[in-house]
Amino acid sequence: MVAPRRLLLSPLAKPVLLVAALLPFVWLMVGAFTDGLGANPAEYLLRATGIWTLRFLCLTLAITPLRVITNTPALVRFRRMLGLFVYFYVVMHLLSYSWFDKGFDVADIAKDIGKRPFILVGFSAFVLLTPLAVTSFNRAIRALGLRRWQTLHRLVYLIAGLGILHFYWMRAGKHDFAEVTVYGAIMSVLLGWRLLQFLRKKRPQPLMVMRRQLSKQ
Repeated sequence: MVAPRRLLLSPLAKPVLLVAALLPFVWLMVGAFTDGLGANPAEYLLRATGIWTLRFLCLTLAITPLRVITNTPALVRFRRMLGLFVYFYVVMHLLSYSWFDKGFDVADIAKDIGKRPFILVGFSAFVLLTPLAVTSFNRAIRALGLRRWQTLHRLVYLIAGLGILHFYWMRAGKHDFAEVTVYGAIMSVLLGWRLLQFLRKKRPQPLMVMRRQLSKQ
């Protein structure tokens, strides 16, 4: 375990992660310009950018459980970058929808958001994710204060739920829930682990219970 932990602390670790996180985008762009995205490239781009948003959201949420379970504090170094790539791919997803589906017609987009629940849910997730991306830097943490910053960034749990709901409603018309089930299960495990940790911290420890009982006597 020592060697992998040293690799995580390497100055090259973040650049390698940056390149790896950009590879799906590069692959999609190459496919778009070389007619390599199938018969309906617009739908492919829309679907792929949405899937990669969910994947990076899962990776971001997995950092804390992995850090605790494996006792690897160095993993925290990559959480911010992964979170920013969640925002990057959701912006690409929104741009794909706005461009290919609506031709950047703002009035038509606004009408669609109000008319179709799955668009409203997806757009709500994007809106909630925006302040998290904007405040993901050290200067924002200092400006907000750590406690308020942490409270704000707990919105990611709501965003995760909205993302899965958006994906579910989007696939409901095609009655294809295989991928939804996979990502829903992953999100459930990651959020469930956090809930268990929260309940464990709230549970009175035996020593504390004993002291309370003695104080009442």
